[in-house]
Amino acid sequence: MATSAAANLEDVASVDLMTELLRRMKCSTKPDKRLILVGPPGSGKGTQSPIIKDEYCLCHLATGDMLRAAVAAKSPLGVKAKEAMEKGQLVSDDLVVGIINEALEKPSCQKGFILDGFPRTVVQAEKLDEMLKRRGVKVDKVLNFAIDDAILEERITGRWIHPASGRSYHTKFAPPKVPGIDDVTGEALVQRKDDTAAVLKSRLEAFHKQTEPVIDYYSKKRIVANLHAEKPPKEVTAEVQKVLS
Repeated sequence: MATSAAANLEDVASVDLMTELLRRMKCSTKPDKRLILVGPPGSGKGTQSPIIKDEYCLCHLATGDMLRAAVAAKSPLGVKAKEAMEKGQLVSDDLVVGIINEALEKPSCQKGFILDGFPRTVVQAEKLDEMLKRRGVKVDKVLNFAIDDAILEERITGRWIHPASGRSYHTKFAPPKVPGIDDVTGEALVQRKDDTAAVLKSRLEAFHKQTEPVIDYYSKKRIVANLHAEKPPKEVTAEVQKVLS
């Protein structure tokens, strides 16, 4: 693996190599951070995680993507995960933690990570802690994107998209010129099936039931930071930076 990567470096444009070198030099002075992002759908985790990732030179570990990548790479854990998925079973917590453990070997994860979508249960949190302890590290901060369900409902159920272009609108925050019609083409806008009040309600119920115990678990360790996720993104970013500084 290392030799093929080294051989391929010859084909990388100099400007890209220099950019990456400068990035790594800048990153070398940053403190290590191991973060978990917790929050319901639509709370803004997806907006903030790339900003945090770049600011602190962390790797972003989204467990769903990692599972798919492990399956595609046919790694030993990926093969096991694929067997479970093909039987319609849930991938075991140990397997997911194993895949996270593997990912932490990558150079991009050297300064730490952002975990998003995991742990969802207290058992997963305990297994994650055990694995990190074996590596001699621990979770530094849990960022809780706290937001009122009613605000989320307004945020999410107001979203409409133009399927062909991906242009998105919001009935309250970014309405189209004509209700239900795309500004550019005049075609009808649609709502994603996940963006309806009924779907959101069941997702939120599941989230509160599963994840609130996880927040309690980390609160006992005094590492939870509650963010005001209903604020505009720039203000949330400022809050995150204050918490992490």
